[in-house]
Amino acid sequence: MNQPASAYFIEERHDPNETHTLAVLVQNEPGVLARVIGLFSGRGYNIESLTVSETESQTHLSRITIVTTGTPMVIQQIKHQLDRMIPVYQVVDMTQTKRSIERELAMVKVRGQGEHRVEALRLADAFRARVIDATTESFVFEITGNTDKINQFIDLMRPLGLVEVSRTGVAAIGRGPEGM
Repeated sequence: MNQPASAYFIEERHDPNETHTLAVLVQNEPGVLARVIGLFSGRGYNIESLTVSETESQTHLSRITIVTTGTPMVIQQIKHQLDRMIPVYQVVDMTQTKRSIERELAMVKVRGQGEHRVEALRLADAFRARVIDATTESFVFEITGNTDKINQFIDLMRPLGLVEVSRTGVAAIGRGPEGM
């Protein structure tokens, strides 16, 4: 039974876990968000980011934006299970459309004096972060951008006296004239 080594091994060179941003259009009524979150927790799926807001008040529709990670098969299962829920009108995988814009807002509090204070202001300017509160001992910066930009800014503020971070989670929208 001498078979070549290639007969025994099929090598895959990709990360099995992918991050996807899902936009879910739902009826704005009590309990809908709990049901959506219950779907994730009941099956052991993780939510990296979650934002919810009513987007169409006349029709009482809300948009839930969920960032989650999993294998392609798990992501597919999540989308199918969300699609089958009664108050869900539409599920769009914004990651797969390749035509979406994602943004997040963060407020970052940094304590510092002297050179640390000057460096924090310089970095904030480079990242286009705005000072929304300032005292003689601290700043609160407001920064918007993609998640990687926010993470970079926070990492650079750590050694300068990072105190606290508050993030909104990802909001996403498709490019072009079409809606969801």
